[in-house]
Formats: sequence, structure tokens, C-alpha cells
Amino acid sequence: MEEGTELLKRIKGEVKRPLPQFTSCSPGWIKFCEYFYPDLLPNISSCKSPQQMFGALAKTYYAKARGIDPASIVSVSIMPCTAKKFECNRPEMNDSGFKDVDYVLTTRELARMIKKNKIDFTSLPEEHYDPIMGEETGGAIIFGATGGVMEAAARAAYFLITGQEPPALFLNLTPVRGMDGVKEAAADIPGVGTLRVAVCHGMANGRKVLDAVRAGNAPWHFVEFMTCPGGCIAGGGQPRTAVPPTDAIREQRLAALYKADTSLPKRKSYENAEVATLYQNFLEHPMSELAEELLHTEYHSRANKLHPLLFKAV
Repeated sequence: MEEGTELLKRIKGEVKRPLPQFTSCSPGWIKFCEYFYPDLLPNISSCKSPQQMFGALAKTYYAKARGIDPASIVSVSIMPCTAKKFECNRPEMNDSGFKDVDYVLTTRELARMIKKNKIDFTSLPEEHYDPIMGEETGGAIIFGATGGVMEAAARAAYFLITGQEPPALFLNLTPVRGMDGVKEAAADIPGVGTLRVAVCHGMANGRKVLDAVRAGNAPWHFVEFMTCPGGCIAGGGQPRTAVPPTDAIREQRLAALYKADTSLPKRKSYENAEVATLYQNFLEHPMSELAEELLHTEYHSRANKLHPLLFKAV
């Protein structure tokens, strides 16, 4: 909701930041850009990652709704990403008045804890997440896939721009799916024209896109970057198996996320009743003053931290 709104405001010129807008959910990518492409930092969405948005809201909105002292809340994030550990310790990530996310465990670390404590997940009863911040949509599930952030944001952007439900194309944006290193797509949105997007995963592919933007050869409005090949489904913190990671395995994981997306009755973020309540009772609307305070941030150049010889070699 926030990222789609920001994109709309950039296209309309209401936010004085350049196009294309870059996604901001992959902390490995963010740090890469800070080091090697600091001149393009204004292109990065000001939106925090889902992890950090959730942490900020857990210690403000959730604490207030539950009548809990936010100082007593310990927020633990379970992630497929090792870079999330660094992200939660960024000095920018304390807009709740506290450290927004206290600890990050990778899925591999959690798996070890499960095995160590002999927990048999197959025998546990099914349960729903607690209300207030527990409802899911298909748009949230596909965030773990390369191209998924783009597809979810495009669904929301279409609705925010037109006030109408997005057509079938936006619920099955196949050009941005799959394991190709750089993917492009274009879709028409009434009132805006043709929305041009690109998706890349792996920073070797990221360099190609960033160099094109630097050279002024970027025809896109919106670009998704993910550090890990395949996206979060192949993150550095995922459980290891005897089978080495291959594109064939990554494709199966991607297919599982898209299958889960299509199986849900709600596939767009704005259909999430708990998100709607969050805006109605707390944030008011996407990119409101309070939303900007809690859910948005900015990043800074780290180029001066590189050894001169390393920077020259790169």
C-alpha cells in the first residue's frame, strides 16, 4: 500500500524523487547500493522493508490496541535472509521510540531449534494468527519470489490509481515471473498510460540495470531488486539440504508461492481487513504524516567506507 502510493506520487510529480522507483525490501540490495551506487539512492523507495514496518507497528499500533507497554515488547523476526540481522540494527530503524525489531532468527536457525527440541510440526493442530496484525493476502505471500514484490505493488497501484479492481493481467503478471536474470513488463493503467517495470535478482544482474539507469537508458517507472537468486525463497538463511540449490529447485519454490497466492480468497493488499482497520484507526491513509514517520526512512552513502583499491577494481 505504501510503496504503490509512493510510486503513484512520483509519477504524478507529487513526490520530488526520480524515476524509476527502486524497491526497498531487500537489505542486501540496499547496502550494495549504498556502497557502489550512492548517486542512485534517491531512486530507492523510502518505504521500510516489511520486517521493519511490522516492528514499528508492533510497538505502536499493536501495543496501543492491546494495552501493552511497548517497552515490554520484544519483537523477534523469522527470516530467510541473513542481511535482516544487520537491517534490524540500523540506527534508522527506531521510529517507534524503541528498537523496532529486537532480534532476527534465520529460518535455518529456527529449524535447528525445532529439531533440538524435538517438535513434530506434522502433529501440531492448525491455528490462525492472532488478530490485529495476523491476516494475510496472496500479495504478501509472493513477496518471497523474485518479481513478487513488483506484482503485489502493481496490483495495489492499479487500484489506488483507478479505484477499480485490477484486470486478470495484474493477478498473473507472468513476464516478471521466473528465473531470468532481468525481466521486463508493461501494462496499461487508465489515467496513467503504460506502466513499465523491470525485475532483477542477483547483484550481477542488478549492476546491468543500475548502469542503464546511470546512463539514462532506463525506460522503466518501477524496478524490483533482490539480492538472492530467485528471491527470498533462496535466501542465505534458508535451511540447507543435501541437494545443492539449483534453478530447478528455486523454480519449484517459486511455483509453491504462486500456488498459495491463487488459493487465497484475498490476493490484493487493499483487501486485507486488518490493514484497512490499521489505516482507518491509526495511520489514516498511505503516506500520511504518521505513516511517513513510522514506515518510511532514508539511506546514506557508504562509498567512503570502501578501500580505494577495492572501489577502483569494482
